[in-house]
Amino acid sequence: MVRFGLQKYDAPMRMQNRAVQSGYFCNGFFPLRRMLKELLLPEIHDLIEQREWSLLREVLSSWSPAEIADLMLNVDKHERVLLYRALPQDLAHEVFAYLEPDQQVNLLRELTDAETRQLLSALPPDDRTALLSELPGHVTNRLLTLLDPDDLREARWLLGYPEESVGRLMTPDFLAIEPGWTVAQALEYIRQHGHDSETLNRLYVCDRRGRLLGVVRLRSLILAEPTATIGDLMEETPSLSAFDDQEAAVRMMEKFDLSVLPVVDSNGILVGIVTFDDVFDVAEQEATEDIQKLGGMEALDISYRATPVGVLIKKRAGWLTALMLSEMLTTTALTFFEKQIERAVVLVLFLPLVISSGGNSGSQAATLITRALALQEISFSDWWFVLRRELVSGLALGTILGVLGFLRIETWTLLFGPIYGEHHLLIALTVGLGLIGIVLWGTTIGAMLPLTLYRLGFDPATSSAPFIATLVDVSGIIIYFVVAMLVLGGTLL
Repeated sequence: MVRFGLQKYDAPMRMQNRAVQSGYFCNGFFPLRRMLKELLLPEIHDLIEQREWSLLREVLSSWSPAEIADLMLNVDKHERVLLYRALPQDLAHEVFAYLEPDQQVNLLRELTDAETRQLLSALPPDDRTALLSELPGHVTNRLLTLLDPDDLREARWLLGYPEESVGRLMTPDFLAIEPGWTVAQALEYIRQHGHDSETLNRLYVCDRRGRLLGVVRLRSLILAEPTATIGDLMEETPSLSAFDDQEAAVRMMEKFDLSVLPVVDSNGILVGIVTFDDVFDVAEQEATEDIQKLGGMEALDISYRATPVGVLIKKRAGWLTALMLSEMLTTTALTFFEKQIERAVVLVLFLPLVISSGGNSGSQAATLITRALALQEISFSDWWFVLRRELVSGLALGTILGVLGFLRIETWTLLFGPIYGEHHLLIALTVGLGLIGIVLWGTTIGAMLPLTLYRLGFDPATSSAPFIATLVDVSGIIIYFVVAMLVLGGTLL
């Protein structure tokens, strides 16, 4: 049965393989590849159930490690470990590196100690450190006991760096050469010791004490004369401290357009390298964390899919409660203007329009400034520059919305009669001026609050859009009714 099913999809698989080899999927045929893999899912389930491991390996032979990792999400939990064990060892270790941390933990629970020991030994040091950092303390301690002495010493050394530091991100698998060597000597050294290096694109030049002096590109090394010395080919290179924050690696790699960066200790000794794949993961995590905070909640520690519903509720309930309590101030502000509302009920009709406009403008400004701070485009010392720009922007945006609000009231009056009363012109003027004031205030608060939090050492993303909107709601009511009393004094008020 299973064999017949595989034959049914044999032709599409051959088409898929030819398309991949010819590069067609890079030009828009990726959906076809995904469709073919989804069609094969029932067949893979059958192969696992019937323990047809050789056929399963044959089906997956054209799949990349990342695709197999996605496949493991689509099989039942009890089939997941069977699928993993059916993979060739080298491929299995690559697939493991593509799994999410929570998936890695679940898989480790199903593996034997011998399988876990083999897996941990095969993982690159930086990936192993990332895994051990994500695990609960008692699980990490158990896994450390499974490492051989050299790997254990290396793991403890990397785990000794502060959390979210470059030291936790780096790998000690690199090649270092000396400036007095000839090109021939360097190439021979690469042939002998380059198999375990994370990358060979850039070779770092160190003195006999291990202090970083510069870098030699592999291209330059290959094209140079064999008798040329490394010192003649050496270039300067930026470097990171092992104690730098991981975000520093993201910024430096982006600034210098490099795929690998050297990491040094406080004495300038080269202790490791950081590669772009690890830095990309950090950039993605930081961006996700900021987006979630801007949405008005605590950042998730793991993926949304793997986060239990109880944890989701806990992460969101705190902020929602704080926002609701702060919104109670809105009720208090409305109560303060109760008499004015009784005399001019028509003002309440436009209250949601006016207040939401201020909250929206504040959220825009907060998002722009928070992102600019994250990219180091600005710092707290630029507060006056930011304030001037946002005052101009807020005034312009408020004027645009104020004119629209004024025209809205007068147009409806022209079309449907004096539905807003005999003082419709003053009502329109109140709404227009109120929009100008509230949008100007919201834009200013939205820009200044992230800068203030940044100066105090807090994460600017915590000045989330909902928080800004709530703050502007309360102050906006005050601005709106103060404008109303000034404009409508002697008429409705």
